[in-house]
Amino acid sequence: MAGAQSSAMPGSSSVRSGVRAFGFALALFGAVAPVAAAPVAAAGEGGARYLAATCANCHGTDGRSAGGMATLAGKPRESLIEAMQAFRGGQRPATIMHQIAKGYSDEQIVALADYFARLKASQ
Repeated sequence: MAGAQSSAMPGSSSVRSGVRAFGFALALFGAVAPVAAAPVAAAGEGGARYLAATCANCHGTDGRSAGGMATLAGKPRESLIEAMQAFRGGQRPATIMHQIAKGYSDEQIVALADYFARLKASQ
């Protein structure tokens, strides 16, 4: 071996920064893609569970509230559908639910209602 050579190839720093940018874009897409796919995800148990996860912040894990908010688990399907539609349409007073409900399609509301109605109110 004749002398020490740099292991860096010409232009390798721009390649590394390009790879980093691609990795960042891929990570960002990974974070946003599930939200963009939510309308499709409503079909089936997995999709309903995915949608229901957004309810946990206020209504507790699996819709079992620790207090302060209504428990969703075990509620009748039709009453959940009616409540969500009333929130979405502005007929039911709310602080935030009227805004959240507007983000769900009819199919997603039905999927959520089916999911929560199947759960036991307490565990």
